[in-house]
Amino acid sequence: MLALDHARRPPWGPLHGVIVSCFLLQHPGRLRDGDRARPWATLHAYLDGGPAAATRLAGALRRANSHRAGDGVIADVVAAVPVAPLGPTPGAFAVTIGDVAVDGTFPAAGFADRVAAWAAATVAAWRA
Repeated sequence: MLALDHARRPPWGPLHGVIVSCFLLQHPGRLRDGDRARPWATLHAYLDGGPAAATRLAGALRRANSHRAGDGVIADVVAAVPVAPLGPTPGAFAVTIGDVAVDGTFPAAGFADRVAAWAAATVAAWRA
């Protein structure tokens, strides 16, 4: 999956941030410092504004991650995205990376739709 993402070719590359966000929120133990704000904001940007909104947020986060940006800039970028509050950590998810992978190859046909379903299911589980 990461090789397809990092190739930056559609349909995989443009959804890299969404994919990582879904994975991290479904495996919160892998989150650095338990910080759920970035992936949560990414999924909301994507679900509310589509791939273009998620790409804009990713660009803003990259720029904010610069040593020239100063402390707190990433938090400001994330805080600008309207999000629903997180609920308790879910025990299960209706859609997982296994569903997105289909047969393990992450086929291009229907990929964007499977990622959208994964994102929606991830948000729904955390809101429950």
